[in-house]
Amino acid sequence: MKAVKTNAMRLLDTLKLPYEVSAYPSDGTAVDAQRVAQLLGEEPSRVFKTLVLLGSDKKHYVCLLPAAAELDLKAAAAHFGVKSLSMEHVADLKAVTGYVRGGCSPLGMKKSFATAIDQSARGLSYLYVSAGQIGLQLKLSPEALVRAQPMDFAPLARG
Repeated sequence: MKAVKTNAMRLLDTLKLPYEVSAYPSDGTAVDAQRVAQLLGEEPSRVFKTLVLLGSDKKHYVCLLPAAAELDLKAAAAHFGVKSLSMEHVADLKAVTGYVRGGCSPLGMKKSFATAIDQSARGLSYLYVSAGQIGLQLKLSPEALVRAQPMDFAPLARG
């Protein structure tokens, strides 16, 4: 069987950044990040979901949050300097990013968007993000992630 290479993996390979690919059982339908953490046998605080948002300025923004966290839209809007943010419609996700819900990687999107990751990632030795395909996750250091896709650490989680 030929190994799958996603855009996210190609980007990391091009930049010579270390990562591991972790597969989890999937029938091709999206599962939430907490379920992904469970399937990987990892703490939900290490599995980051990728949220694509639309700003009041009509630009797209990306936020990465731990699996169990909820996005504080006001804090995210303040971080990006926009009046308000709303979740991108699932139907438009593939057209905007090149990825589908449940397989949306912060790496290798069609375009590079302003991106922020919850500050809780800063102290982790490794974390997981989608590899760009349902059933695959990338395990890498926060430093490698930030080198591959420039992003700020910010207080994004509610509460």
